[in-house]
Amino acid sequence: MNKKSKSSSALNERQGIADTDLTNSSSIDALKKRRQIQPSADELVKGIISGDITALSRAITLLESSNPSHLEKANGILKACLAYSNPSIRLGITGVPGVGKSTFIEAFGLHLISQGKKVAVLAVDPSSSITKGSILGDKTRMEDLVKSPNAFIRPSPSGSSLGGVARKTRESIILCEAAGFDTIIIETVGVGQSETAVHSMVDFFLLLKLAGAGDELQGIKRGIMEMADAIAINKADGKNMKQAKLAKVEFSRALHLYPAKASGWQPKVRLCSALHNEGIDELWNMIEDFLKFTKKNKWFETHRTEQNKFWLLQTIEDRLKSDFYALPKVKKALEIQLQQIQAGKTTPFAAAEFLLGLQIK
Repeated sequence: MNKKSKSSSALNERQGIADTDLTNSSSIDALKKRRQIQPSADELVKGIISGDITALSRAITLLESSNPSHLEKANGILKACLAYSNPSIRLGITGVPGVGKSTFIEAFGLHLISQGKKVAVLAVDPSSSITKGSILGDKTRMEDLVKSPNAFIRPSPSGSSLGGVARKTRESIILCEAAGFDTIIIETVGVGQSETAVHSMVDFFLLLKLAGAGDELQGIKRGIMEMADAIAINKADGKNMKQAKLAKVEFSRALHLYPAKASGWQPKVRLCSALHNEGIDELWNMIEDFLKFTKKNKWFETHRTEQNKFWLLQTIEDRLKSDFYALPKVKKALEIQLQQIQAGKTTPFAAAEFLLGLQIK
């Protein structure tokens, strides 16, 4: 083989690139150390009120942590941020899986940003009941919205909290408001009782529906329909338009069967196509009408006050529950009681009475 063919062969080895400062072990160690350094509570508060997204994300991570030291730090951050919490509009959006919640929220969020709004999306991702893991894929589903400097998307695992609502979503709202976000959108899992919990922390509750999927039957059922301030029939485009219009009539009739809402607002039904960005502006105009209406009759402020009372009691219940299970004597006795229940030597009710009595002793 001649020199030319040898040098041009794909099997010929060549001199590699020398290690740079970015790839040597000392630089990697230094980078790891920088990542491990945790900013103080004061530093995080300063970052949040200046609109630093990284500081906001780190603070929310502390809120979601079960570490007692993190909880103390998070409470300090919350208390400091309360003074800087700006007025915002809190919107809850729910719907069954496949209704197009992520697509809708992206189109809706981009529309709000075009109107000069700063939008924070707190998306609750379902946790596996077996592995306890979550995909947390909302950022990948909202590719355009996540690129906007006026948007913040935070997917959180639902964990074991009621109906899939992240345990600290309520507190995350306060931090987002302190960071300057004036529109907070909370996306529910769309299953279980998550809608009830989200309804207790938002000003306006939007229910997304599909036409032609048997979903119209939900219009004659109580529960989530009673909580909705409006229904948006998504994917109302192309061949679905005729069915969507029929569904709008059915839902409108169903809504009039329910008792009047405490706000005095009559829920509306609207058509939209998030994929084609149609009907989004009409929905926002309707929400603005709702806000004007409820602020004029003073229901908006009264509702916020009632929500704060609810979350005070809810927080006390959660804290009592976590403190109870953290007691060493309860942990030990719980294992024994579970064994006795399995052996048929006691009942769940008698075991519960016994365990609750340990806290009093």
